[in-house]
Amino acid sequence: MLSAVEMSRLTMAGSRSDLDEALRLCADLGNVHITPYSGDTEGIVVGTPHPDADEVSTMLSKVRSVNSALKCVNKDGPVSSKSVKKAISDTFPEKVDAITEIISKKSDAEAEISRLEERVSILSTIAPLNIPLELMTEISSVDVYLAETSKSGKAFQVFGELKNRIEMHVSEKVVAVACQGKDAAEVQMAMGELGAKPIQIPSGKGKPSELLAKAVKDIAKSEKLIADCESKMSSWVQSHGRMSLAVQEHLERENEILTGHTLCATSAHAYAMDAWLPTSEADKVRSVLSKVSSHLKIEKFVEEHGHGDHDDHHHETEYPPVEYDTMEITRHASVLTNLVGRPKYGSIDPTSMLAFTFPIFYGLILGDAGYGLVIMLLALLLKSKMGHDPMGAVGSRILMNMGIATFIVGVLTAEAFGFVIEDWAPFASFYDALYSATHHSLTGTVFEEWFGLSHTYLPFHRAGGALQDYILLSIYLGCAHLLVGFIIGFINVFKAHGIVAAFFEKGSWLLILIGGSAHILRFITDDSYGTFEGSVWSMMVIVGVICLIYGLAVYEGFGWLGGIIMGPIETFGLLANTLSYLRIMAVGVAGVKIAEIGNEMGFHAMADAVSSGEFLTAVLCFLVWIGVQIFALALGLLSPSIHAVRLHFVEWMGKFYDGSGEEFAPLGGRPLHVEGH
Repeated sequence: MLSAVEMSRLTMAGSRSDLDEALRLCADLGNVHITPYSGDTEGIVVGTPHPDADEVSTMLSKVRSVNSALKCVNKDGPVSSKSVKKAISDTFPEKVDAITEIISKKSDAEAEISRLEERVSILSTIAPLNIPLELMTEISSVDVYLAETSKSGKAFQVFGELKNRIEMHVSEKVVAVACQGKDAAEVQMAMGELGAKPIQIPSGKGKPSELLAKAVKDIAKSEKLIADCESKMSSWVQSHGRMSLAVQEHLERENEILTGHTLCATSAHAYAMDAWLPTSEADKVRSVLSKVSSHLKIEKFVEEHGHGDHDDHHHETEYPPVEYDTMEITRHASVLTNLVGRPKYGSIDPTSMLAFTFPIFYGLILGDAGYGLVIMLLALLLKSKMGHDPMGAVGSRILMNMGIATFIVGVLTAEAFGFVIEDWAPFASFYDALYSATHHSLTGTVFEEWFGLSHTYLPFHRAGGALQDYILLSIYLGCAHLLVGFIIGFINVFKAHGIVAAFFEKGSWLLILIGGSAHILRFITDDSYGTFEGSVWSMMVIVGVICLIYGLAVYEGFGWLGGIIMGPIETFGLLANTLSYLRIMAVGVAGVKIAEIGNEMGFHAMADAVSSGEFLTAVLCFLVWIGVQIFALALGLLSPSIHAVRLHFVEWMGKFYDGSGEEFAPLGGRPLHVEGH
């Protein structure tokens, strides 16, 4: 759950005549990740693709283009491999060519409309001049200037005596001038004085009004052509969209198989392949591939532990690709982990933790039951629209979890759409019982005595009496979150480089974090305790800083001078990381206040207007209220997400995460639209 799938290395070799079959068997197994050959041994070269690869690649390119243009979807599940192969061998390629031609016609028509609209714009501008275009373009003995200006009424005044030597036509916002070459400079200066913007004279013959009518008619024809094409495209998607996606997947698989030779080393008579596979599949792979190989060896990957300069060791070691091994309930969170790269093989995978902590952090920031319900409805809508797509299903799952967490926190804080709902009739008895159950049992206990939390009962009013506790809880949550991060980092370094390196690289941070947090906590809860008073906790911080300096100097390569300088600086950086968790409180309170202001300006003002009979004012206040609610919801979707992501990716994962892992990509890919490979 917290680590990747265990991998084993496969090395195999055999007769070159068996390479095609070997690659197809690897694809059929669906669990062999081939490492590209990059050697330069004399007589051994990278293999060349199968002769059929070009044909498959060409067809694949066409199908991809069609699926992209038509946005094909598959809501009915995978298609059998037999049906896909039959479609490809029958008439499906012709159907792809036919729809490709229709797509091309639509694209050409759209480009033509764009060109014609530009022409219409120019012709509409110059039509009032009523000058045939050939008079402006086909008389070589004169220069013609056509320009648009808001000062056309001043044209005769600006041109002055020059107008006696030129031919000038003026209409609303348009000036046309024909002159001899010797007067061109003066004409340009006059145009400049008018602030005129040159107009490129369109091509063609005849009056602009006639050409304008023709261009408008041509646009209508192109629009009709586009409508016809879109109708045919929609019909094609209904009839063949699912099959088209299945064909694309099949061709992608075939293309990988037929070009898989380029991943292998080959000689005149033999081939060699280096690959990775899940250790649990070793026996199955061995039994299948032994038929097409003369040499086959599968070894479980075991990392050598370095205790010296482990950076060099890191570069020398070739790590296996990473396949997530998370539970089904948390697998969707791998999308979040992938944003910062897959975890390095052998390190702890935080995906399962992210699946829970990300929505919790989001919910703690937004914390409104009403918005939580809306987010859950949005998740259901997303699932209904895009649930057939893997990314759509994952997105709706993450959004649903965010909505659930927000709703739960909203119930605990008695907030819904910015209203405090604990006194509302439907909920009053519930919150009275909740208050009675938590106030007497939690107030005055260790929560208050040890942690300074005087408002530990429910409902928890974030922007009211519980604000101080909200601040402290944000800091405590940050300390706990960072503590988990450093523990994971300690385990990762210990597994890779041993206990000594782990202690100085991560253990020093644990000493600083635990000692510093306990020291400050004691200062908060004990009035007799001084800020700089010595204690076991402050000594722990000092020891941690000394160990950190040593770790930076010896294990991180900073040298002693760098370690002495950077150690204290990095320590204050940890304080900044911890205080960064205050954004949970700050953004949460800001959201509450925005919603409250909207309710005050909109809802309550609307109620007052209705009671006084000012119905127009009531409508305006209602619109204000709805507008603020929509704004608050949009901000609530965006801002808490950004801050929750930052707290995980920057503050937390920065303490332990190495995202250099390579994705496990078995030859032939993963089936989605095709079954029975």
